[in-house]
Amino acid sequence: MTTGVAIARRSFADPSLSPVSVDGASAVAPQGDWVIQTARLAETVVAGPAGQAAGDLVLDLGGIGRLDTAGALVLNRLISAHAEAGRRVRVVNVSQPHRVLIEAVRDKAHPELPPAPALPLWRKLLTRLGERGVRTYGEIIAVLGVLGGATTAFALSLINPRKIRFIPFVHQLERTALNATPIIALMSFLIGGIIAQQGAFYFRRFGADLYVVDMVGVLVLREIGVLLTAIMVAGRSGSSFTAELGSMKMREEVDALRVIGLDPIEVLVVPRVVALMVALPILTFISNIASILGAALVCVLYAGIPFDIFMQRLGEAVQFKTFMVGMWKAPFMALIIGLVACVEGLQVKGSAESLGTQTTQSVVKAIFMVIVVDGIFAMFYAAIGV
Repeated sequence: MTTGVAIARRSFADPSLSPVSVDGASAVAPQGDWVIQTARLAETVVAGPAGQAAGDLVLDLGGIGRLDTAGALVLNRLISAHAEAGRRVRVVNVSQPHRVLIEAVRDKAHPELPPAPALPLWRKLLTRLGERGVRTYGEIIAVLGVLGGATTAFALSLINPRKIRFIPFVHQLERTALNATPIIALMSFLIGGIIAQQGAFYFRRFGADLYVVDMVGVLVLREIGVLLTAIMVAGRSGSSFTAELGSMKMREEVDALRVIGLDPIEVLVVPRVVALMVALPILTFISNIASILGAALVCVLYAGIPFDIFMQRLGEAVQFKTFMVGMWKAPFMALIIGLVACVEGLQVKGSAESLGTQTTQSVVKAIFMVIVVDGIFAMFYAAIGV
């Protein structure tokens, strides 16, 4: 085996650098085969006295035998070392195939990238604004695409009831409504108590303690109950939807559904969105009741308002339309949360970092859109005088 290696090694001429004269000027002429098999010896030759000679370099490549990318890389290192030292380098007697190979290796090893132009501040701001606008446009298109697909799948399910996925819907309803009830009720109870305490503390200065009941009733039923519940659901269920769909996207389960002929929107998105649209009104109702109970407890213990007086004043302050003003917002907020969460989940790439990024964006965007929707409803109700 050793003999075979020696025979294979002797089939290549050893590389060397020989001093020659080109047009009366001193030059260095590489000789032998500059290939991968002789690359180690070629590096030794280039690092020797002949390759490290001072002064300008004239390189005569007419005596090179065989040349491959490894040999071209060694020659490029010799040329680059002289050029970086501020010496002139001239290559002569090079064949066209060798020239093409040396230039290709040089471009790959030392790509010349044009320097980035320095943009003024106003152009940088406009560039970032444009990029943000393009991304926002893409996100809106993605949400509308999922909304259209979900609407189509839901309509087809109503036309053909056999396509309704009742078990996934019930499972998602249990997760989004039943399992979320304790934390929603506790949060709302505490918020209602805090609002009543602050209201009683300030109204007491004017001798208007009883008006804290009016404030709590209207504020909770119209705004606070549904808004805080939607924010909690966005952080809890919305992030869960994004993480689940993102994990399925990473494991290529979404692509597998398409391969077997199933629509991922129909299988994954519709049950989650519909369950959330049913769950959020239920949770809003529970939140309203818990907030009023918390406010009643604080009014009894802190403000000295008897419970029967509290309930009587509450009945005078709020009407059924006050309750429905808040309840009508819930399905629309749930639709926004579900769509944003599912779209972000389906945009997850193949890394854990992408999953975390999309989950964070899902919660932030959902909460932002919930507040925007609440503001739109507030202006609408003010316009119609409700």
